Amino acid sequence: MQCGDVSFLTCHKKSKHIKKNMKTLSFQTQGTCAKFINVTLTDDGVVEDVEFAGGCNGNTKGIASLVRGMKAEDVIKRLEGITCGMKTTSCPNQFAQALKQML
Repeated sequence: MQCGDVSFLTCHKKSKHIKKNMKTLSFQTQGTCAKFINVTLTDDGVVEDVEFAGGCNGNTKGIASLVRGMKAEDVIKRLEGITCGMKTTSCPNQFAQALKQML
């Protein structure tokens, strides 16, 4: 699936001052306390920035700090499939789904 194929996705490229093209996505989560995840990847697939709208504040800030600078493929391998309590998904799992949409 390409960015923009689904109505709840917003994906575009933007230019930063550091002369890199960045790919951004605002991903609407499903089944989690966080409602949206805003992700920015470099053109070579490295996580530049991630912000969760909602969710457990400390945990989502921790996730964002840990994954910044990592290759998206590595983040997906670590986070995909994580559940939260009795839910079948989690904020980390939804973040992995967002990254998969971007690659």
